[in-house]
Amino acid sequence: MTDPNEQTTVPAARRTPPWRYAIGMFGTSIPINMIKGSIILVYVDMLGMDARAYAAVMVVYAIIDAIDNPLLGHLSDRTRTRFGRRRPWLLIGAPLLAVSMIALFSAPSSFEGLSLVLWFAVFAILCEAFDSMLNANYGALLPELFPGEVDRARANSLRQGFQLVALIVSLAVTPMLATQVFGTEDDPIGYRITAIIYGIVAVIAIGFMALGARENPRYATRERSRFLPSVLAILKNPLFWKVGLIGACYAIPMALVLSGVSLYVRYSLGLPVGQTLYLQGIVIVLAGGWLVVWTRVIARKGALWAWRLAFPLLSLSFVALFFAHDLVTAIAAGALVGVGWSGMLATNDLIVARVLDGDAVRNGTHREGLFLSAFGTLGRLNGAVTGLALASLGLFFGYFSGDAPGEDPGMAFRFYMCVYPFVLTLIGSIAARFLDVPQETPAEAAAPARGAPV
Repeated sequence: MTDPNEQTTVPAARRTPPWRYAIGMFGTSIPINMIKGSIILVYVDMLGMDARAYAAVMVVYAIIDAIDNPLLGHLSDRTRTRFGRRRPWLLIGAPLLAVSMIALFSAPSSFEGLSLVLWFAVFAILCEAFDSMLNANYGALLPELFPGEVDRARANSLRQGFQLVALIVSLAVTPMLATQVFGTEDDPIGYRITAIIYGIVAVIAIGFMALGARENPRYATRERSRFLPSVLAILKNPLFWKVGLIGACYAIPMALVLSGVSLYVRYSLGLPVGQTLYLQGIVIVLAGGWLVVWTRVIARKGALWAWRLAFPLLSLSFVALFFAHDLVTAIAAGALVGVGWSGMLATNDLIVARVLDGDAVRNGTHREGLFLSAFGTLGRLNGAVTGLALASLGLFFGYFSGDAPGEDPGMAFRFYMCVYPFVLTLIGSIAARFLDVPQETPAEAAAPARGAPV
C-alpha cells in the first residue's frame, strides 16, 4: 500500500482528462432526464393513470430513497478494489439503469388500474435507485479528481455542457422521436423504442468515462468509516442541512419544469407535443452558451458569489414564462430561464463540493459517496414534491389525467410550471444570501500519490 505521508504528485499523463470525466455526465443524464421529462406524459396523460396514484408512488419512493441512498453512498466509500472505489459501481449501475428504464417505458398494453400503477411503481423506484448509485459515485469523483476550485469549475462546466447536450437529446428531441418518428401522440410505443436507443448510448458513455478515470489511491488509505457514526456526523453538520435544503429549492423547481414542459406545450400553449423540441432545444442551447460566462464569473468572484446571483435570476424567469402565450413568447421567456439555470448548473455542485472538502479536512475521512447520497436524498424530494404538485392540479383545476383533464388544463400547467418553481426559487434566493460556505482543501488532494490506477 502506498505510504499516505509520501508527498508526490500524479504525472500529468496519468491524470484524468477533464473532457473524459465530463462525458460521463452525458451518459448519466440521458436516462434519468428522459424519465423526468416523459413519465407524466406517458403514464398520466397517455395511459390514463390517475395523478393521485402517481403522487402516492412518488411519496413511497421518497421514503425508500431516504433509506437506500445513504446505504449506496456508504458502500461506495467502503469499497476497496484494484480498480478504485467508484468505477466498479459505475460499470455495474449503468446497464442496470438502462434495463430498468426500458422496462419502465414498456408497460403491457393490457395493464390498467392497479396493475399499471404497480408496474410503474416497481420500475420507477428501480430507475431512481440505480440513478442514485451512478450519481453518488460519479459526483464523488469531481472533488477527488479536480481539487482546486478553478480546475473544478472548468471540469464542472464541461460536464454540465455534456449534460445540456444530453438534455437536448433526452428532453427536446424525445417528444419528436417518440410521437412523430417511432410512434404517435396517442401511442407510447415510440417512447419504448426511444428508451432502448438511449439506454445503449448511456451504457457506452458511462463505461468510456469510468474506464478512463484515474482515482487517487490516497483517498482509499484511510480506515473505513462505520455507517451509523458517519450518518450521525453528517446529520450534525449544519452546512449539510443548509446547503442541502437550499439546493432542493433549485432541484425541485427544475424537476417540475422538466416533467411538465411537454404538457405545458400541449395545454398552456395549445401546440402539438412535438413542438417541445423548439422550446426546450433553444433554452438548453442558450444555457450551454452561458456556461462559459458563468465559469469566468466563478474564476473572478468565486462560486458562492455566482451562486447567490444565479438563484434570483432563475426565480424571476418563471414570472415571464407564466405570461407566455405562444411558442415565440415562450422561447423568449425560456431564454431567461436558461440564464439562471446555467448559473445554477455551474455553481451548485461546487458549493456541495466545498462541504465535502470541509468534512474531509475536519474528520480525516473521505466519505464523499455517503455525503452526496445524503444530499441526494434531500434533492430527490423533488419526486415526492412533483407528485404532490401534480395531484394538487386535481384539487385546484380538476386535472386528474389525460382522460379527465378538467375545464382549464392550460392554467393548471402554468401553475405547475411557473408558480410553484417561482415560490421555491425565491425562498432559495433569500436563504442563499445568508449562507457562507468556506473553501478548504484536504491534504490528500494537495499531494496525491503516485500510481493512480488506469
